[in-house]
Amino acid sequence: MKKPLLLAAILLLEPMLAFAGKPQTGTIISENSVACGSTVEKGKKNRQMTVEVLCQEYVVRTAGTDYHIRQLKPSDKALIPVKTSIEFTLDKDKMKFKANGKSYEYLIVSEAAISADATKP
Repeated sequence: MKKPLLLAAILLLEPMLAFAGKPQTGTIISENSVACGSTVEKGKKNRQMTVEVLCQEYVVRTAGTDYHIRQLKPSDKALIPVKTSIEFTLDKDKMKFKANGKSYEYLIVSEAAISADATKP
């Protein structure tokens, strides 16, 4: 009973692990500023105020998948231009890539398969 279950698990997980270290190509198709936390700051008359911290979230499109990626630290303020082609590797829940001569590491927030309508020009 355990051998067939183990074999099925290996067959299902193997395709995901195959892409883990291999370089893939994609294009950054959009950028949004999203709330990614909050901080407490002193306001007028020493009152504490909660201020939302914004992070850049990018959508990277590959041949069959859209990845939504977000900065690891809100302090990283570098903006990457839209329609920039990148070559990236996936490492667990992180995407590592180079753009404009700089190395970046972003957190993968979500991923979705591309619909047939999105691939048409």
